[in-house]
Amino acid sequence: MRWQKGRRSQNIEDRRGRSGGRRTIAGGGIGLVAIVVVALLFGVDPGALLQVGGELTGGPAQQANAPTSQAQDKQKEFVSVVLADTEDTWRPVFKQLGREYREPKLVLFSGSTDSACGYASAAMGPFYCPGDQKLYIDLNFYSELQNKFGAPGDFAQAYVVAHEVGHHVQTLLGISDQVQRAKSGVSETQANDIQVRMELQADCLSGVWANHAHRSRQLLERGDIEEGLRAAAAIGDDTLQRKSRGYVVPESFTHGSAKQRQTWFFRGLESGDINQCDTFSGPI
Repeated sequence: MRWQKGRRSQNIEDRRGRSGGRRTIAGGGIGLVAIVVVALLFGVDPGALLQVGGELTGGPAQQANAPTSQAQDKQKEFVSVVLADTEDTWRPVFKQLGREYREPKLVLFSGSTDSACGYASAAMGPFYCPGDQKLYIDLNFYSELQNKFGAPGDFAQAYVVAHEVGHHVQTLLGISDQVQRAKSGVSETQANDIQVRMELQADCLSGVWANHAHRSRQLLERGDIEEGLRAAAAIGDDTLQRKSRGYVVPESFTHGSAKQRQTWFFRGLESGDINQCDTFSGPI
C-alpha cells in the first residue's frame, strides 16, 4: 500500500500502556475460550457475549508499565492513515445518500480495556462497539494475523480496520438495530444466519472502501487485493473451526465461510457501490 504520504486521522484514542481492571464473569456461563471461538476474532459486540453468563465485575482501569515499541508506533501511524482514508471514502458516500457521516474513534489498547460494550480483551481480536461508536484493536493482533493465520501484508491489516468501519456504517444506517431486532425471538441457528449476513455485509463495505481508495487516491499496489482475499479466507468460520476442532459446523457460523467472505469482499471491491452490499436479500 502507498500509505506513507496519506493523511493521518485525528480520531485515534491511544490507550496503549494501560490495561483495564481485572474482570470476572459472575455465576455460571460460557468461559473466555468459548467466547473467543464464538467471536471468531471479528465480533461486533463482545460485551454482549461476555454477559451471557452473568454480570461483569471488577475495578477501574489501572496504569501498567507497558512501553510501546517502535514497530507498534509505526503500526499506529499506519492504522491512522487507513482510518483517515475510510473517512475520505464514507463522507462523500453518505452525502450522496443525503446523510452525514459521523467519524468513529479507533481505540488502541494493550491487553485489555473497557468499552461501552463491556470488558475488552486482546484475545477477542479487533471489534466495533455500537454503544460508543468506537473501533478497538490491540496491535499485537497483526502479528497473529501474519504468523498464526497466515495472512501477512499491510493491506490484510487495512482490511481489518475497514471491516470494523463497515460495522460503523451499518450502525449509522440503522442496519445494526434492525439486525438486533431480527435476532430476538428466533432460534439460535436463525440468529447465526442473520449475524453471518451482517458480517458479510461489513466485508462487502470494506471492499467498497478499497475500490474508492484505489480509484480516487491510488492507495493500493500490486498484490494488495490478494492480501485482502487471503485475510478474508483466513478468518472464515470454516477455516477457523477446522483448525480449532478438526471439523466444520455450518449452522454455528457467525461470520461466514472463507468463500463467502472473499466473495462479498470482492463484490464491494469490484463495484464500489454500497447498493451491491445487500446480503439480507436472497442467498449468500
